[in-house]
Amino acid sequence: MGETPATSFSTIRPVRPEGPLRHVSVPRPVVAKRVSFYKSGDPQFAGVRVVVNPRSFKTLDALLDNLSGKVPLPFGVRNISTPRGGQRITRLEQLQDGQAYLCSHGRRVQPVDLRRARRRPRPWQSPRAAPAPAPRRPAAPARGPAAPRRLVVFRNGDPRTGRAVALSPAGTRSFEALLRHLSDVLRCPVAKLYATDGRKIPSLQAVILSSGAVVAAGREPFKPGNYDFQKYLLPAGLPGSSHGSKWKVSITTSDLPNAVTSSQIYIVLYGEHRSSAPIYLYGTDGAQFQDGHEDIFTITVGNIGSLFKIRIGHTNSGPSPAWHCKEIQLWNMYSGKQFYMPVKRWLARDREDGEICRELPVLNQGQPVLPVTVYEVHVATGELWNAGTVANVYISIYGEKGDTGSRQLFRSKNSFNFLRGQTDTFFLEAVNLGDLYKIIIGHDGLGPGNGWFLDDVVVKDPTTSRDYTFLCHRWLDQGEEDGKIVRDLYANDNSTLSGRQKLELKRKETWAAESWKFMKGNTLQFYNKLTGGFVRLHPDGTVDAAGEKTDRSGLFDVSFNKGNVCIFQSHQMRHLSLALDNGSVTGKAGGGATSKLRVLCQPDRRVVLESVLLPGHTVSFDRQGKRANASAAGCTDLSQEFVVCVKGVFLDGAVILLATSLRQALCPQPDGSCTGAGSRSEKSHWRVHRVSSGVCMLESVTNAQMYLRMKDGQCDGTGTGDIDCHFKIKKNLEDASISLESMKSPGLFVGLQSDGRAKPIIYTKDGNVFFYPQVVQFGREYPVRPPVTSGQEEGKVHESKNQRETPAANGPLPSPTAKEIRRSQSSQNLPSEDEWKVLVLTGDSGTRANVVLWVYGEEGASGPISLIKDNPERLFLPRQEDEFQVEIRSIGKIYKIRIGHDGTSEHPAWNLQRVTMQHMKSKKTLEFAANMWLSRTRADGDIVCELPVEQGGQALFPLVRYHVYVHTGQLKYAETGNDVYLCLYGERGDSGLRLLHKSNMPIKFQRGQIDTFQIEAVSLGKLQKVLLRCEANDKSQYWYCDKVVVREPETVSESVFTCKRWLPFMSQGIIHSEIELCLQEMQINHQPKIQEEANEGAWKVTVVTGNFENAGTSATVFLYVYGETRCSGPIILGSGKHQLFSTNSADIFKIFLKDIGEIYKVRIGHDNSGEDPRWYLEEIILENIATCELFCLSVDSWIAENENDGDIWKEIPIARNNRAPLPVVAYEIHVYTGKILGAETESNVFINLVGTRGDSGKRRLHQSKNNDVKFQRGQVDVFSIKVVSLGILKKVLISHDGTGPGNGWFLESIVVKSEEEDSNQEMLFPCNRWLDEYQDDGKTERELLAESNYCA
Repeated sequence: MGETPATSFSTIRPVRPEGPLRHVSVPRPVVAKRVSFYKSGDPQFAGVRVVVNPRSFKTLDALLDNLSGKVPLPFGVRNISTPRGGQRITRLEQLQDGQAYLCSHGRRVQPVDLRRARRRPRPWQSPRAAPAPAPRRPAAPARGPAAPRRLVVFRNGDPRTGRAVALSPAGTRSFEALLRHLSDVLRCPVAKLYATDGRKIPSLQAVILSSGAVVAAGREPFKPGNYDFQKYLLPAGLPGSSHGSKWKVSITTSDLPNAVTSSQIYIVLYGEHRSSAPIYLYGTDGAQFQDGHEDIFTITVGNIGSLFKIRIGHTNSGPSPAWHCKEIQLWNMYSGKQFYMPVKRWLARDREDGEICRELPVLNQGQPVLPVTVYEVHVATGELWNAGTVANVYISIYGEKGDTGSRQLFRSKNSFNFLRGQTDTFFLEAVNLGDLYKIIIGHDGLGPGNGWFLDDVVVKDPTTSRDYTFLCHRWLDQGEEDGKIVRDLYANDNSTLSGRQKLELKRKETWAAESWKFMKGNTLQFYNKLTGGFVRLHPDGTVDAAGEKTDRSGLFDVSFNKGNVCIFQSHQMRHLSLALDNGSVTGKAGGGATSKLRVLCQPDRRVVLESVLLPGHTVSFDRQGKRANASAAGCTDLSQEFVVCVKGVFLDGAVILLATSLRQALCPQPDGSCTGAGSRSEKSHWRVHRVSSGVCMLESVTNAQMYLRMKDGQCDGTGTGDIDCHFKIKKNLEDASISLESMKSPGLFVGLQSDGRAKPIIYTKDGNVFFYPQVVQFGREYPVRPPVTSGQEEGKVHESKNQRETPAANGPLPSPTAKEIRRSQSSQNLPSEDEWKVLVLTGDSGTRANVVLWVYGEEGASGPISLIKDNPERLFLPRQEDEFQVEIRSIGKIYKIRIGHDGTSEHPAWNLQRVTMQHMKSKKTLEFAANMWLSRTRADGDIVCELPVEQGGQALFPLVRYHVYVHTGQLKYAETGNDVYLCLYGERGDSGLRLLHKSNMPIKFQRGQIDTFQIEAVSLGKLQKVLLRCEANDKSQYWYCDKVVVREPETVSESVFTCKRWLPFMSQGIIHSEIELCLQEMQINHQPKIQEEANEGAWKVTVVTGNFENAGTSATVFLYVYGETRCSGPIILGSGKHQLFSTNSADIFKIFLKDIGEIYKVRIGHDNSGEDPRWYLEEIILENIATCELFCLSVDSWIAENENDGDIWKEIPIARNNRAPLPVVAYEIHVYTGKILGAETESNVFINLVGTRGDSGKRRLHQSKNNDVKFQRGQVDVFSIKVVSLGILKKVLISHDGTGPGNGWFLESIVVKSEEEDSNQEMLFPCNRWLDEYQDDGKTERELLAESNYCA
C-alpha cells in the first residue's frame, strides 16, 4: 500500500500530428485563399469558410487552433485532409483557393457528402438580429448554483493560482476576444483553454456551459492538477472563503478478474455548503487501481461544510476501462473525522447498469444519511420530421441537495434511442436530490444526424412518487433556432398544470398553422366526423350537419375576422350567417352579436365554434346531424369538432405550402431533392399548374421551371413538366390533408422517410403521405392562355417620368430602355418647358460602357437618364462631344448633376472633360467642368461623379468628400467577400448608390474590422439616413454590419447609423438585400471633455417582435418615455417598410433621454401605415448605457386596429426605486354629440387625456362599444382606452382630422370614468361648440377643462 501526494501528477498529452512542426516562411506576397472546412463524418455540419493568408495564419498549427473554435470536435482540430481522406495537409501551401477539406481530431477520416453538408442552414442565420432576453419566470429558490457570472482561470499546471475574471460583454464578443482578454489578465500568452479535467474548450459557448473554471494554456498540452475553483467564487466571510482542508482518500480495487482499469479516476465531494470540483487521482508509478490493491491519495479542497455524499467515476478511456471498486475511506485531516463507504460495484459500460460513476452517501451509525434513488427519466423526442438524433445525449439533474453530474443517456428500453415521436426511458442512480428544480440536457453534436427536437423530459422520483416535468419543445441543433445544443429546463412538478401547458402550446402552434383558413373572404366547409356530413344552412334558417360535399348550402364565406373571432356568412344566401342563439345553432340575418363565433383550434387541427356572446356554448350536432343544445363545459367531443376545408386551394396559378407538420413544409433543396423538414418560408412555396380536374403539377416558386416529380424510384424537384410531374390530388376529410398520387405510376404516392426526405411509397395510414395545404396566393378557376407578344410592343419608346426616390447605383446600371430617354433627334413641335439638350465632352480616353445621367433640382430629381443613340459604338469617343435631347419634368431650379457609367465593356475607363446642359426653350445654359477619370483603376477608383451648378464663379453647394467608416460585426462568419453598396441621404437629396470599392484595409469587410471609404458628393446638408445593399447568392457570404459612421472633413461631428443586422436578411418570407438605417439622434464631438459625456442620457432600446406568422409591421413605430420631470416627446424608431420590426426579430436603437427625471412609463405605437400595419409586440428592453440600469417590459399583445381593443398604442408602467409600478387603468369615455342639425361627423376623432401624472397621448376613438355608426346627432358613444394611471384628470384635448363628406362636428360634452383600487373617478368636460373649419372659430381641436362641481 503506497501513499501518493496530491502534488504529484502524471502527464497526459493530446494526440498531435506526427512529424516536426514546420514554420512556413513567405518570401513574397501571396493572394488570400478562401477555403471551406467540414467536419469528418458529419454531413449535418454546414462547414466554415476561412480566409487563409500569411497575415492571418503563419503556421499550420495556428490554423488548426483557429478551426478548433469553429468545428466541434472532442479534442479540437488536429488533422486536415482532402474530402475523401486521400491526402493529409501538412503545409499551408497545399491548401487550394475555393476548395473544401475535412477536419478531424485523429488520423482516421470519415468521408462526407459535401453536397448534403453545403445545403444545411447556418447557425448564424437566426431571424433575430440581437439575442433574445432570457425567459421570464419566478426566481427559483436558492437550491442550486446559478449560471456563473465570473470565471475562475488557472495557469496551466499551477492549480494554486486561480484568478476570478468577470465575463464582460466586450471580452466575450468572440472566443478570440476572450483569449486576448485572458492574456492581458494573466500576463502571458493564452492560445488554448481546457476544462479542469483536461477536455479542450473550443468555443465561447463551451466556456459559458463550463463548470465555472478553465485552465489557460499557450501552445503546450494540458497539465493535470487539482484545480479547485469554488473558493475563488465565494466572497470573503462566506463558508469556503478560508483556506481549504486536506483529505486522505483510500480506494480499494476489488480482486475480481479484470477489476483493474486503464481509465482516469476522479472523485467529487459534496458538503452542506458546496461541492468540490472533479479531482483526478494521479499517481507517480503508473500502477494505481490494480486488482486487490489499496491506493491512498492526499487532496486539498475548500471548506465544503459537512460531507454528505461523494461521486466516484472514471473517463472510460484506455484499452480496459471497466473497474470494480470495493470500498472508499476518507479522513478529514483538519477535523479528524473518518468516513467509510462500501462500494462493491462495477463502473463499466458493459457491466450491471452501464454507469461509469457512482454516488455514495455518508453513513451515520451504519445507515446512509440520504437514500440512494434510481430516478426514472422519460425523454420525449418531438413529432417533427428529422427530429431524432444519433448524437450522444447527456443530462444533469439539479435538486435542493445537489446534482447528479453530467450523465450520458445511452441505455433505453427501446432498440434505438431518440427517434422521431418516441419516448425513451432511462434509469439514473444518484443520492437523493430532494425537490428537483432544473435539468441541463444537451448532446455532443457528433454523428450524421445530430440535430434534435426535444419535446419534454419527465423525471420520476420513486421515493416520493412525484413526477417532475421539464418542458422544452425546441430544437437542440446548430442549424435551427438559436443554434444551441444544450438547454436549461426548469421543473413543473404539477403534472396536471404541465399537461395543460403542453396542450395550450400545441393549440397555439396549431392556430398559427391553421389561422390562414379564417382570413376574410375565404370560402369554407365544415365537416363533422360524428355525423359524416357537412354543416348546411337552409333558407329557412335551420342548420344541420348532414350535407354532402357538393351541397352548395354548405359553403360559408368569412365576412368578418378579428383574431380568432369570425362571422360565417352563407355563400348562397348572403343575408344569413351561422349563429348561436340560446345555445342552439341557427341562421341569423344581419351579422349581429349572436353570429360572432370564436374559433378554438384543437391539437388535431379540428376546430370548435364557440359563441362570443355566451362563452361555453358551442355549435354542436347529434349523430343524425341535427342541431343539439350543448355547452362545452371546458371539454370537447366529436359532436362539437369540425374539420375545416377551404375551397379553391388547387386553382390554376395558386401559390401554396404543403405543410408536413405544424412547423415544417415540403421544400425543394439546392441539389434537386425534396425534404419534408423544410421551413414554412418562400423556399417551400409551390405554384399550381392545373392539368385536368383533380390533376396538377407543382412548380417551385424560387426555382422556376423546376417541378415536383416521381421517376425511377425517386421523388425530387427536378421535373420539367412532363407526365412524371402529374399528380392526382386525393383529399382526406379526417383532417383536411391531401395526398399526391403519381398519374404515371398509380398506387405510388409522394411520401416521407423518417429523416423527412421525399420518396415514392405505397399509401399507408401512418401519416407519411399526408400534406396540409396552405394557400399563400389564390389562383384562377380556369387556366389563362399565355399572352401573344408583339415585336412592335417591344419597340415602343416611353416618355420620361421623374423618379424622385430611387438612388442611382454605380454598380449594374439600368438598361438603355430607361423611361427618361428621349430618342428623337429632332421634333417638328415647338420645344416644351421640359426639353433640354445635353452635351458631353470626352477627353483623351473614351468608353463603350453605358453612360447614365441624373439631374437634381430644388423640387425633386430626374433619373436615371440613359445617354444612348441608335449607333452606340460611335458614342463617347476620344476628344468628341456627343449631343442628346432629354426630357426633365418639374424638378425646380437645378443645383447638381451626377454622371457615370456601369463599368461594362472591354474599355470602361473614361476621361470626362465637361457636361453642358441647355434649356431648349429659354436657351439657358449650365456648364459643369469635370476634367476627371471615371475608372476603377484610375484616380480614386470611382465611376460616378457629382458636379455642382456654379453661380458667379462659385458652386451653389460645395463638393464634400465624406469619410465613411463601415464596422463589420464581431459575430462568427460576419465577414463577406461580396460587393457592398451605400447611399447617403441628406437635406439636399442623395449621393446615389455607390460601390464601396477602395478601403484602407487590404481585405474588405472582415470580422471585427473597420473599413474606411471616401464618397465625394455635392454637399447633402444634414445627413438623415443611409441605404446599405449587399447581395449574396451563397449564404456563407452573408455579411453582419454593426454600424456605419459618416464624418465630414474639417468638422468634429459624426453621424452614426446603427445596423446590427445580417445582409441579406429574410422578412416575412422575402429575402431583402437592402436596408435603410436612420440617423441616431446624436452628434458626438471628439474633444476629450465632451467625449466623456457622450453617453450621458444615452439608452439602448431593444424592441422584440413576436414569433407569429405576420407578427411584423409595415408601419412606422414611435416611442414616448415619461419621466418625473418631462416626457421625451415622440422618438421615431423606424419603419417596417425598411425591414425593421420583422417577425421574430429584435431591433436595437440608441436614444437620448436627458433631464427627463426618473422614468415611470413608456408608450409605444405606430401610425397604422403600409400594407400590413398590424404588429405583435413581445417585449421592450431599456438599458441605461452609462449606469447599466435595465428595464424589461413585457407587452405580449397585438397593436392593431383589427385585434384586441383596436388600439395602436400601448402603455407600460415601470417599477421605480422601492415603489410599485403605477396601475394600468381602463378609462371609459362617453362622448355626447349635440342635437342640433348637422351635428354628426364621419371624420376620425382623436382624444388626449391629461392628468396629474402625464397624458394618454393622442388616441383615435376607434371602436364604439354601443353603436355601429359613431358620432351621430344626439348620440352617446362609449369608448375605452387603457393608460397608465393619470392621477386626477385635469383636461382633455379633442380633435378630428376633417376627413369624410360630413366632417364638421358639434360636441356637447365628454364624461370620463375610471376605477382604481383606492378610488373611482368620473369627470365632466363640457364643450357645446363646433369643431368645424367653417363654423364658430374654425378650429377642429379644442382643450376642455374638467368641471369642478360636477356630481355624477
